[in-house]
Amino acid sequence: MIHLAETPVITTSRLTLRAPIQSDWPHWSAFAQSDRAAYIGGPHSEKSAWRAFGHFVGHWVLRGYGSFVFTLRGDDTPIGSAGPWDPQGWPEKEIGWMVWSPTIEGKGLAYEAALATRDYAYTTLGWTTAVSYIEQQNTRSIALAERLGATLDTTADAPGVDDPTRSVLVYRHPTPNAADDSDGGIEAYA
Repeated sequence: MIHLAETPVITTSRLTLRAPIQSDWPHWSAFAQSDRAAYIGGPHSEKSAWRAFGHFVGHWVLRGYGSFVFTLRGDDTPIGSAGPWDPQGWPEKEIGWMVWSPTIEGKGLAYEAALATRDYAYTTLGWTTAVSYIEQQNTRSIALAERLGATLDTTADAPGVDDPTRSVLVYRHPTPNAADDSDGGIEAYA
């Protein structure tokens, strides 16, 4: 199996965050083809899910960073993804997250992953600002953005969405100096 070379690993008190690997595909595919993917344009066909997974992996190659897959420490089963995201044509750099497994809902794991990856974007990548693009109906992600200290920015541009029935909101994260002093339980960057 081939791994992305020189990609960081972040560990928190409960999570390991790493670049995507080939064995993540069945977990990503199951998520992307389910109703859980409604806020990322799903459910997707297998073909569309494969293309999205390629985009997910390719971002690391083309940008040198990307969304981390997060797992429970000691168990490499992927349960979600979170991290810096900046595909070509995006209005601003984004901190995104997706919970792939319904079994982890409500446990604060997505918060822990998003907080750790936002810290990574600010401290390691040198970002000075970040947003999260969230569909208006995605109340769980809106609540998470607000828990992270992000606020609705009605003046910011959202990326174009092909479906006119979808409305994307922009949540602006606090700047690095104003962000919560908590490190989200980050133990190490490797």
